[in-house]
Amino acid sequence: MNILQILPALDMGGVETGTIDLARYLVKNGHKAIVVSGGGRLVKELEAIGSRHYTLPVGKKSLVSIIRSSGELADIIRREGIDIVHARSRVPALIAYFACKRTNRILITTAHGYYSKHLMSESMGWGKFVIVASNIMAKHMAGSFNVPRDRIRLIPRGVDLSRFVLRPEKISGRRNEFVIGMVARITPLKGHADFIKAISLIRGRIPGLKVRIAGSAPKMKYREDVEVLIRQLGLSKTIELIGACQDVPKVMNGLDMLVSATVTPEAFGRVIIEAQAIGVPVVATNVGGVVDIIEDEVTGLLCEPQNPRAMADQILKLYRDSSLTKRIIAEARKRVEEDFNSDKMMQRTLAVYEEAIKKQNILVIKMSAIGDVILSIPSLRAIRAKFPFAKIKVLTSLASRDVLDGCPYIDDRIVCDFNGKHKGIKGLWRLAGEVRKESFEIVIDLQNNRKSHILAYMSFSALRYGYDNGKLSFLLNKRIKNDALYLDPIEHQFRVLRMAGMKPADKQLALWPSARDDAEANKFLRENWVKPGQRLVGINVRASARWASKNWPAGQIVELCDILAKEYNARAVLTGTDEDAEFAEAISGSAKSKPIIAAGRTTIMELAALIKSFKVFLTPDSAPMHVSSAIGTPFVALFGPTDPARHIAPSKDCVVLCKSKELKCGPCYKPECRKRLSCMRMITVDDILDALKVFLANDGA
Repeated sequence: MNILQILPALDMGGVETGTIDLARYLVKNGHKAIVVSGGGRLVKELEAIGSRHYTLPVGKKSLVSIIRSSGELADIIRREGIDIVHARSRVPALIAYFACKRTNRILITTAHGYYSKHLMSESMGWGKFVIVASNIMAKHMAGSFNVPRDRIRLIPRGVDLSRFVLRPEKISGRRNEFVIGMVARITPLKGHADFIKAISLIRGRIPGLKVRIAGSAPKMKYREDVEVLIRQLGLSKTIELIGACQDVPKVMNGLDMLVSATVTPEAFGRVIIEAQAIGVPVVATNVGGVVDIIEDEVTGLLCEPQNPRAMADQILKLYRDSSLTKRIIAEARKRVEEDFNSDKMMQRTLAVYEEAIKKQNILVIKMSAIGDVILSIPSLRAIRAKFPFAKIKVLTSLASRDVLDGCPYIDDRIVCDFNGKHKGIKGLWRLAGEVRKESFEIVIDLQNNRKSHILAYMSFSALRYGYDNGKLSFLLNKRIKNDALYLDPIEHQFRVLRMAGMKPADKQLALWPSARDDAEANKFLRENWVKPGQRLVGINVRASARWASKNWPAGQIVELCDILAKEYNARAVLTGTDEDAEFAEAISGSAKSKPIIAAGRTTIMELAALIKSFKVFLTPDSAPMHVSSAIGTPFVALFGPTDPARHIAPSKDCVVLCKSKELKCGPCYKPECRKRLSCMRMITVDDILDALKVFLANDGA
């Protein structure tokens, strides 16, 4: 793999050290390691291990600089053949995000800090995967920045055990001089003032006490404040500021105890595990990722932040109790070897890279009616076959979401509600934000309308497939002309998939009713006095209230129900939506055979389970027609104003009745028909009985 890491600078610090360590590991294991930063003292060390460095001002927050650097980074990505860009800070992550979109490369981010909620900090959640070093950071990125949990990868920091070697002599005894150290950048957040005040409380209680504070000072004014505090407390002879340290193991070897006094939550606490690895016991404030490292009185001692007295008490406790110190040193080193060694960290990081390359992130947009979503199942099957390891999500409507229950071809659904929280421009913008959080690399737009094209574009996906239909389709960057008329609905979708390199063939619909759905359907039949083995014929009473032109007349349905009961010993079951319930009751009340009313009494998946019990199902052009096909129940489909060639999935156990082509006006695609002789009225009861006989004859009932 070719990996590019990007960070503000290569000066001293935990992030910088981790960057060097990872580059070393990558080169050692045969991968290309490129680093982009603003430069610094560690560039020579980086280049010495066989990595290449590019200097760009990627730490500058200037908008002009960010735009320019994004273009230059894109050039580097192409030139070096980079597979993955790994961003380790906020501005670099923003630059890398847009460079990766321009080059269709994968972005990984590592959240090194406990960021405040800020627009610039949002970029740390934009990676395909977001690496965190502690559980507290995982919660923070999920809670504060809405990063989906399935995109967060927990990889604790690691220490190179060949450099940080345990000192056996430290377990057995002390020198006359007792040295306490603090290794951290000199900034207010690191708690230097609290540490110095704690030292003032124990001065004179530890013979030969010496204190060394190592770390650079980004702002000299704060270092001067620290120096003033040291003088005010009379600690000038006790405390030494030794500045930035390049050789951390050497500094640690000179300590008897390390104190971490951080006042705000940190992502981890690398210096703590470095001390533990070398055999230096640690007192630390109980904040952030520290709690993932230190178990109080087992692998170290904890105290509350900004409480010098509590810190002083813990320092004295550790100093005075040699048996506790020995036990903590041994347990801490063991924990570092098991959980916090650099080899494991590097292996886990490499595994995330491999997962990112192998596991593509795909969004399928199909947010229309129930029947249309059922018709997308063969496409979902083909997408899964092409991308067996991908994470596939479907953006679907609130009304249609249950259709995908149990679907083995997808990982999850994103549900839109254009009549509720996603209504209007603000709602669409909110939905686009939800989609964008998922970091999709491929969008397959099977809806192909204005909203779907907008959402595909605003996903910021590098590859957006769909039809060039003039409905804002310029927002897709992979388009196919909608010029093939009279295709069945599945073949129409398959054209888009073929453009994306797939070879779909299987057009079989499918649904997956649960055991609960089956139980509810069986309960419904028992409550309606249906005996085991009784012959049932399902009749979907209406296509919809809006499409009156699709509906078969109620009087003919009544006649059919009575003939089925009298001549075929079959009981009719009237299905439909809540809106159809009153219509179904009127039919049942008019029929002598008293058909069962199921309209409005089942969910879509319970209906699917119920249709399984039918010998045959009669339906106009509507969603239950596709349900019957998916379940495998034979059906007779009635078509009038719509063309069956364009709306029905291929099925071997199906008879289509359509007489619209016998009229000059058909198929008209009009929801209302004002003609006395409509195409649906032309379909007679005898026509339907002839079609039903194919499935009712010799069925053993």
